[in-house]
Amino acid sequence: METVATDAGFIDSDVYLRLGLIIEGKRLKKSPTVLSRLASSLERSLLPTDDELLLIESPDVKEDSVTVFDGRSPPEISIEHYLDRIFKYSACSPSCFVIARIYIDQFLNKTRTHLNPLNVHRLIITSVMLAAKVFDDRYFNNAYYARVGGVSTRELNRLEMTFLFTLDFKLQVDPQTFHTHCCQLEKQNSDGFQIEWPIKEACRAKKETWRKRTPDSVCSQTTAR
Repeated sequence: METVATDAGFIDSDVYLRLGLIIEGKRLKKSPTVLSRLASSLERSLLPTDDELLLIESPDVKEDSVTVFDGRSPPEISIEHYLDRIFKYSACSPSCFVIARIYIDQFLNKTRTHLNPLNVHRLIITSVMLAAKVFDDRYFNNAYYARVGGVSTRELNRLEMTFLFTLDFKLQVDPQTFHTHCCQLEKQNSDGFQIEWPIKEACRAKKETWRKRTPDSVCSQTTAR
């Protein structure tokens, strides 16, 4: 994603360095700062589960407020560990996660839906995959991303098409928008905000037996059809 991050007139090397978007030498051995900041941003944007249940039961809520991105129950893996997993196995550039946040905001605005524990993981894997396809020189196919994200290939294909048509296939991000979101992400933990998400860690730190696990072990089945 260097074409966005380094365009003349919008570059702020200090911000990009602090977020870990500029990689010097070989691939990073640890997760870049942008992942923890993005996790913080997404956690803050989540509509609480109790409120979400009240909204679903309310007669004023439209039937289509539940989308194909909504699962039947929240995945056990936290947002931060999910982002770490995607970064570790997808080999996409760190900038893709900034682009993914931009895509998610656009999707939510167009669909007039809220980010919640039932849809956030599917929105993440879909938006990161699309960002890699648009801005990275090399990327894995949908089947691989599906295994990384804990969904079936068929489901990820459907999520991708829904996402693309919702955004009218407009996936280009201008340097100013990219820079603005980088600055916003950098400020996420400036007030000492601590992420508190009482769920178990689903992926081990070292060796994972992902091949032996089914997609439903990370993301539950969707409710929308």
